[in-house]
Amino acid sequence: GLTEPQAREAYGDANVKAYKSVFKPMHFALCEEEAKKPMAMKLVCAGEEERVVGLHVIGIAADEMLQGFAVAVKMGATKADFDHACAIHPTAAEEFV
Repeated sequence: GLTEPQAREAYGDANVKAYKSVFKPMHFALCEEEAKKPMAMKLVCAGEEERVVGLHVIGIAADEMLQGFAVAVKMGATKADFDHACAIHPTAAEEFV
């Protein structure tokens, strides 16, 4: 998908909204504090319907998450589609839905 700057260039600043989250995933729940690694996620949406045009994640299992969500982005999913999805708990991927 697009980065936030690419989306703003393609759709205009007023038509792009980015949803961001930074947290320490439950994967590290039983670890010492210094061993807990943060995770960052961003959903880049464009237009009135908030079509997802970019999805970014840094952290544990990011590759597996991106692989699954890439299908939704290619199919034209919207933020509402993500919001209505049933999250798998406890996973970091549920932060996207």
